[in-house]
Amino acid sequence: MSDLKTRITEDVKTAMRAGDKPRLSVLRMLQAELKQREVVDAVELTEAVIHAAVEKMVKQRRDSESQFRNANRTDLADKEAAEIAVLLDYLPQQLSETEVAALIDQAIAETGAAGGKDMGKVMGWIKPKAQGRTDMGKLSGLIKAKLG
Repeated sequence: MSDLKTRITEDVKTAMRAGDKPRLSVLRMLQAELKQREVVDAVELTEAVIHAAVEKMVKQRRDSESQFRNANRTDLADKEAAEIAVLLDYLPQQLSETEVAALIDQAIAETGAAGGKDMGKVMGWIKPKAQGRTDMGKLSGLIKAKLG
């Protein structure tokens, strides 16, 4: 069993003992997602698989949060933001804006990218280094702006 899966299981127990219902709810959803991947998809739960599941859940919540904010439903948007905060605990340390900018500059230099047509080369170079450590959609936009 992966260390991260063990940590999630222990955190569920801790949240139950503490009566922290919002945190417990998010952790149970995460466990359900992991069980889905493990049983239905027949995938071994490695750190990478767990990180991918967490990233998917964070992305879904960011999308929902954005839609709720646009609809002036701050109560629901705040709930999504709180869930994101819980989930981010299970991803590697996030990159700062400065680190992301430096990584983009390095990727462009290493790949010799000269314009928008080289977007795929840059993303291919940067993805393994940034996956799970930054919002990939936002990263793509930053790269596009830099190349454009």
